[in-house]
Amino acid sequence: MTAEPAVLSGPAGPGELRRRWLALGHSAALVRAADVLVILIAASLPWSTTAPSIFVGLWLLAVTPTIDWRHYARELTRPAFALPFALLLLALVGTLWSDGDWADRLHAIKPVAKLVLIPPLLYHFSRSERGFQVCLAFLASCALLALYSWIVLLDPTWKITATASSGVPVKNYIDQSQEFTLCAFALALPALTFWRAGSMAATAACLALILLFATNMVFVASSRTALLCIPVLLGLFAWKHLSRRATLLLLAGTVAASALAWTTSPYLRQRITDIAVEYRHGHEDISRASTAQRLTYWRKALHAFTEAPLIGHGTGSIKRQFERAATSSNSLDAEIVNNPHNQTLNVAMQWGLLGVVLLYAMWIAHLRLLLGEGLTAWIGLVVIVQNIASSLLNSHLFDFHEGWMYMLGVGVAGGMALKAQAASRS
Repeated sequence: MTAEPAVLSGPAGPGELRRRWLALGHSAALVRAADVLVILIAASLPWSTTAPSIFVGLWLLAVTPTIDWRHYARELTRPAFALPFALLLLALVGTLWSDGDWADRLHAIKPVAKLVLIPPLLYHFSRSERGFQVCLAFLASCALLALYSWIVLLDPTWKITATASSGVPVKNYIDQSQEFTLCAFALALPALTFWRAGSMAATAACLALILLFATNMVFVASSRTALLCIPVLLGLFAWKHLSRRATLLLLAGTVAASALAWTTSPYLRQRITDIAVEYRHGHEDISRASTAQRLTYWRKALHAFTEAPLIGHGTGSIKRQFERAATSSNSLDAEIVNNPHNQTLNVAMQWGLLGVVLLYAMWIAHLRLLLGEGLTAWIGLVVIVQNIASSLLNSHLFDFHEGWMYMLGVGVAGGMALKAQAASRS
């Protein structure tokens, strides 16, 4: 009679367990499952917060066995990998000198903690073959959202959830505008490439999608943060991909398109002219105080920063600092918030110059990773520059939606760039 297989003869020893773990890490099915879960994260992000969170948890379970931890440890010496962990470490240590409530301290760790998912995304997509599928999933999902946005503008009963803005089926107009801006500029390079190659059908398809996103922001719903990002990204596109003559043509076309949008869209005109109204009357009517609110938040945040410029007031201290600065002179000055609506000030209030240096070092490290040529580098570059520009008016790196756009963009595109660099070296 033959002997029973060793696997049935008793519990496996440490060597056998290690062999099985290594075999699991090289499983093509597990790597494919990890890829599919990131695709699902990207596809669900424009529509939901719950679904991406679930898929992230499942992705961590799937990707962990596939990581070669010795190789991963070596990769952590790269600034692009290490600096998100440095920010999280600062946030954890910052709870020790914070003057905020412990509930606020612990809550403030969460938006920083998600940044440490960038290194495993970079590592995974430096080996994966499905990075572009993640980008396509996000693009297709946003295109569907743009079409659905027009539907709910015409018939609000089609809304999935109750939102504050007409033409916004889910979440809010800021998130929706950031998505559409990212997609429009990510498509700019493929449109240019197809046009130069003489592929008119592909060029027309890219331009049609760009027009879908742009007209939605002009006539349906747009955030002024996105309107700020657009000229910055136009300048980036001209610098990276256009000649001087083509840049002048782009400038002329932009001026003409802006004039057309201004004359044909009462919605857009109101969004712009309301800035002055909000500045003048914000102190009397807080319901129309968006501009005045930000200026007040920034003034108070700068004052708090000057009180503790080196290491800040500690993790989760923003609310306490606004409580201290609150006055009863009017409703705006008495307002207490936990977000100054500026990423640099958000970090500076909590961790001072030390935190600001780490934040900008991380942005620079990720920019350096994606300064190369090609579509991959362009997508990642748009994600980072958009996040930096939008963070002048919001703390978008720490927000759920825009934070995940940054992590996916840098993680997927950065991983693909690392893979291309490794291929060129070998």
